[in-house]
Amino acid sequence: MAYEVVGTMPKSNDPKILRDEIIQLTNPNQTAPELLRRVVALVEVDEEERELVFLTNNLTWSPRSVADLYRCRWQIEVFFKQIKQTLQLADFLGHNANAVRWQVCMALLVYLLLRYLSYMANWGHSFTRLLTILRAVLWSKLDLRGLLDCYGTANSKFRNLAQPDQAHFPGFL
Repeated sequence: MAYEVVGTMPKSNDPKILRDEIIQLTNPNQTAPELLRRVVALVEVDEEERELVFLTNNLTWSPRSVADLYRCRWQIEVFFKQIKQTLQLADFLGHNANAVRWQVCMALLVYLLLRYLSYMANWGHSFTRLLTILRAVLWSKLDLRGLLDCYGTANSKFRNLAQPDQAHFPGFL
């Protein structure tokens, strides 16, 4: 990507912000109508600091806010990827907007209830394993807490990919 530095933003006190520049994209075939902001920052990815470059058209936010927005966006992407994989939200039964909305709402509700169930039962295994067990006994009349309490004999603990506090809703305890 070719660009031309038009100016720089005021120096940030944050040592993790390496550069904060105002740029204009230069492409001989096409002109970019507006100025962009290029923030170069050190961001922790997989417990390792990496130098990442962020482009935005927002010239008013602090450079730290631009870098933090990436981190929050990534958590949202991982959340939706997990929902699509575990709850099979990729194929919709209906084709109009209302049917899709209903399926997405029901999938989010199921996800939230299962996360809460795993939290209440101190479920140490993966979320996918919980979903597999519940699919197997879906039409049986069982006590789910009792089922999850007695499941597994090895008492092994697996790493949860998402913690219950990531699905926090204010006022919901």
